[in-house]
Amino acid sequence: MIYVEGGGDSAQQKTELRQGLQELFRTQRQAAAQRGLSLSFVPAGSRNEARRQFTIRMRSSPSDIVGLLADSEEPVPAEVPGKVEQNALERRQHLVTRDGWQLTEFPAAHIHLMVQCMEAWIVADPEALSDYYGAGFKAAKLPVRTNLEEEPKAAVYSKLADATRGTSKGEYSQANHSKIRHAGRLLAMIDAAKVAKRCPRFATFSGWLGDVINRAAQS
Repeated sequence: MIYVEGGGDSAQQKTELRQGLQELFRTQRQAAAQRGLSLSFVPAGSRNEARRQFTIRMRSSPSDIVGLLADSEEPVPAEVPGKVEQNALERRQHLVTRDGWQLTEFPAAHIHLMVQCMEAWIVADPEALSDYYGAGFKAAKLPVRTNLEEEPKAAVYSKLADATRGTSKGEYSQANHSKIRHAGRLLAMIDAAKVAKRCPRFATFSGWLGDVINRAAQS
């Protein structure tokens, strides 16, 4: 179970986000299924609820494929190439320091960040966004930097709103609640390879999933 920040308050909203995540990580889910394992995503709504559910599951079933996936909300230092354990400890410490969460009892490798927000993953694939929004979509308004983890959260939101404002589906925005409606569908469409190229911690999370699936299958 991967406990994820996001999904809104209703069961339907959480279902749509879960379906989007499961499609985005279909390669890992297929690898797990081939080994007789299950990889599921659980949108928990608030970040505190995601942390709570992760904590309960880790304490009850630590050997399962269990992870926490939360927004960093703020800038975080770049990962150090080759320093897997150090990078994991810094991810965990970010949430301990920022949110005051008690996470040090859990292996840091199970804790992952969407930097600085999940929307960084979405804007990593302008072609998928164009296919979804159609006429009126302005790809030139999206963030252009290669490493989207360096893009401030507010800028990701504002540029995504600018790019989608003139479309028939409407502006991607928290204010009009379209964020919840659109996010799951977009996650199901975006190319994971494109996201990994522009969001290093997405690549880290994807790689960790593959590793933990292989270890679980061998145990």
